Amino acid sequence: MQTGWRIGSLFGIPLLIDYSWFIILALATREYASSYRVWGPALSWSAGLAIALLLFASVLLHELGHSLAAISQGIKVNSITLFLFGGVASIDSESKTPGQAFQVAIAGPLVSFALFLILGLGSQVLPPKSLLAIVTERVALINLVLGLFNLIPGLPLDGGQVLKAAIWKITGSRFAGVRWAAKTGQLLGWLAVAFGLSLCLLAREYGGLWMALIGWFGIRNATAYSRFTSLQEALIKIKAGDAMSREFRVVDADLTLREFADRYLLEVNPFPFYIAATNGRDLGLVSIDDIRFTERSQWPLQTLHNILKPLEKTPTVSEKASIAEVINKMEARQLSRIIVLSPIGSVAGTIDRGDVVKVLAKYLKPQISEADIKRSKEENSYPQGLQLSAIAKTAQEN
Repeated sequence: MQTGWRIGSLFGIPLLIDYSWFIILALATREYASSYRVWGPALSWSAGLAIALLLFASVLLHELGHSLAAISQGIKVNSITLFLFGGVASIDSESKTPGQAFQVAIAGPLVSFALFLILGLGSQVLPPKSLLAIVTERVALINLVLGLFNLIPGLPLDGGQVLKAAIWKITGSRFAGVRWAAKTGQLLGWLAVAFGLSLCLLAREYGGLWMALIGWFGIRNATAYSRFTSLQEALIKIKAGDAMSREFRVVDADLTLREFADRYLLEVNPFPFYIAATNGRDLGLVSIDDIRFTERSQWPLQTLHNILKPLEKTPTVSEKASIAEVINKMEARQLSRIIVLSPIGSVAGTIDRGDVVKVLAKYLKPQISEADIKRSKEENSYPQGLQLSAIAKTAQEN
């Protein structure tokens, strides 16, 4: 979901400004203006504002580089957002190969280096020592720093994406690439926090707080990358056969509705549905509601053959289907549960949303609590904040 203030679009990509951007704009303007006091208040503040705006224009073009590389691969870009820590392009899905992932990752720094060269050359043809030449040269250096900083090899930086692509190429596993790049990002983030706090506490350099804040932001994002990828990997690796439960009963399809009702509807905890079978072959599903909606006068006359829903007309998955496929099919058909078929075509089990959460909890215990599991089973829902539907979609696409 897009958050922030939309200011327009480029190449069909919505451009957004987060409200935190105005904070950093004011701070950057003040910082840059202090360097040009000799030019007088009006010019110094104008130069400071110009550099701050050009900084974010550079960030925007940097993110646009990533976005256009993604679009060239057929990947949708939802938006580009400027915020407190710079900018971020919301790219809909992953590249299909490590080579393509590298292209998207390196495109941003290449744009920054190109801006450094163009602006650097531009500053040389402007009148020497003029304020315009000085501002242009400074923006050029900002782009150089932006490009180099983003090549630090740890997520969420572009260098982390490059590292991910390299490990993906070497190991053949995108998940391994993300894990190593995320670990590197976390390590670098903690180093930045430690160094920034040391500068602040020991050297009284309060600019170290900004470094520590950037490090903390990096740790959070690297951790989010790691958790998201772990969940994607689990959704691909876990199979329907691992998650299914046997919350059904096989009954004789030749039973009349009266016989079925007398035998099964009076149970203390009747099953939500039953599998009607003949001669050892599963024919279809019998729902209690289908019986209740049938005229009572017809109960002794009709058999389960008359009301069952044939398996071939019922949404099903195989035991070897991934949980990502299960989730996607349930969401696409708006199903509360789905039937799992064995290799010979008989009903092996059923899966509802609670079953999905329960099996994921075995792989992701720190992320899914016992309370989440219990609530999901009772309400047949996913835990709040766990966007399984969206994650399953991207996992299966990638």
